Amino acid sequence: MSDLGFAQFYSENEFCHYNMFNHHFFNGEQAEAVFSTFLCEGDSEKVVMVTDPPFGGLVKPLAHSFSQISDAWKTLQTPERSSQEMPMIWIFPYFFESRILECFPSFSMLDYQVDYDNHPLYKHGKTGRKQSPVRLFTNLYPRSVVLPEEEGYRFCSICERFIAAGNRHCSICNACTSKDGREWRHCSLCNKCVKPSWLHCPACDRCALPDHPCGRGPAGCFACGSLEHKRRACPHSAKHRDHRQGLAGREPGANLSKQAAGRVAIKKRNSAAQRSKKRKVT
Repeated sequence: MSDLGFAQFYSENEFCHYNMFNHHFFNGEQAEAVFSTFLCEGDSEKVVMVTDPPFGGLVKPLAHSFSQISDAWKTLQTPERSSQEMPMIWIFPYFFESRILECFPSFSMLDYQVDYDNHPLYKHGKTGRKQSPVRLFTNLYPRSVVLPEEEGYRFCSICERFIAAGNRHCSICNACTSKDGREWRHCSLCNKCVKPSWLHCPACDRCALPDHPCGRGPAGCFACGSLEHKRRACPHSAKHRDHRQGLAGREPGANLSKQAAGRVAIKKRNSAAQRSKKRKVT
C-alpha cells in the first residue's frame, strides 16, 4: 500500500500511495475514502493487515502508524466488536522482537522463516544465507497460523504453536526458546536458553561468544570504560583533548574574522581576473 510502483497494476479504487512512517495518504481525502471502504468488512469477509516494511525503519513510528490503522478499523466495527484488535501480521527480523513487543504486547513471534526471491541475503538457496532472520509478528492466536510441515515445521502441543524443526521445547523454561531456527541450550547460571555458539563468561556473568570483548558492557565509553560519558566525548581521547585545547586558545570571533578575510581576498582575486579579461578583449 506504500510503493508507488503498484499504481501501474491497480486502479485508484484498489491502491493508495501511503507513507507508513507518518500515516500520510498522498492523494488526500480520495485515498482515505478508498482506505476506509477497504476496512469495511462484509458478512463473510475479514480484514487482516499484512505489512513488510523496510528493515532499516524505526519500530516506534511504524507501530504508531499501524495503531492508527487499527483505530480506524475499530471505528467501523459494531459496538460488540469495537474492543477487539485489528488482525495484523508484521514481517520483520527476529532481533527486533523486544521492540515490537514493547509497542504491541499482544503480539507474538512465529517461527516461520521468510525468504525473498529478489534479496541477496534473505533468499533460499546456495546464494543466500543459510537461515533467514525474518519472521512473522502477529496478534493472531499462534496455533491458528498453520506452518507447512513439508518445510520441517511441526506443532508443539505444550506451547500450542507451530515451531521450526530445530526448535526444541525446554522443560526448565517451559517454552520453545529458539529464535534463529537452531536448537538452543539451557544455561543454568543465566537461567535461560542461549544460542549454541555462546558460552558462559564468569567475568561478564552472562553467556556470550567465546571471543567477545570481556568485561565491557553495552553502555558507557569504549575507550576508557567510564559509564559517565560516551567515546565521542571521552576527555582522555587525544582528538577530544586537542579539540578542547583549540577552543580554549582561540580568541572570540577569531575564526569568523579569518573566514571573512578569506572571502574578501577571493572576491578581490575574482574582480582582478575579470578586469584582466576585459582589457584583453578590448
